[in-house]
Amino acid sequence: METLVVDHPLVAHKLTVLRDVGTDSPTFRRLADELVTLLAYEATRHVRVTEWSVQTPVALAKGVRLAQPCPLVVPILRAGLGMLEGMTRLLPTAEVGFLGMIRNESTLQAETYATRLPDDLSGRQVYVVDPMLATGGTLTAAIQFLFDRGADDVTALCLLAAPEGIAYMDQAFNGSGKPIRLVTAALDERLNEHGYIVPGLGDAGDRLYGVV
Repeated sequence: METLVVDHPLVAHKLTVLRDVGTDSPTFRRLADELVTLLAYEATRHVRVTEWSVQTPVALAKGVRLAQPCPLVVPILRAGLGMLEGMTRLLPTAEVGFLGMIRNESTLQAETYATRLPDDLSGRQVYVVDPMLATGGTLTAAIQFLFDRGADDVTALCLLAAPEGIAYMDQAFNGSGKPIRLVTAALDERLNEHGYIVPGLGDAGDRLYGVV
């Protein structure tokens, strides 16, 4: 798995405010949205394009446009919804699918409770958005789900990642032969005994939408 930690002062600034326990939900949502757009710029460096020419007021200009089939953005519910608008702002023609997964707090394993995706993802580039890569179980299960439906290129966008989660994914997809990329704003120190990222930013879903 190719991992990119985006090194940019605006990314670091916005992430610092997100981490602050005093940041309220409206501010958290706005900053997460802005941060995702910055991450998406880096994550889409490998987006597929085809040559395309347009007529300018002066002459014919050669350029490119996004290739077909168009990219698919998949937020992992519920926290991934807070990253969706920031992603589609940069890729407005992308299609959107939804994958509902939750981590069992006893086993720390991911469980699927809802899906809204095309049955056949053959030839699709997919961008999975989920705020936290902690143990790696949820993101690994999500990516495997997409591969099982035919996706052949997956990029994951996370606000934060833990070394344990990256190691888990490296092991899970070792030898898969399929391109997998991770783009994140920061690689934190470790997981605590409850499987939460340290120093992290707390429960991203709760901070986005409140405790439910």
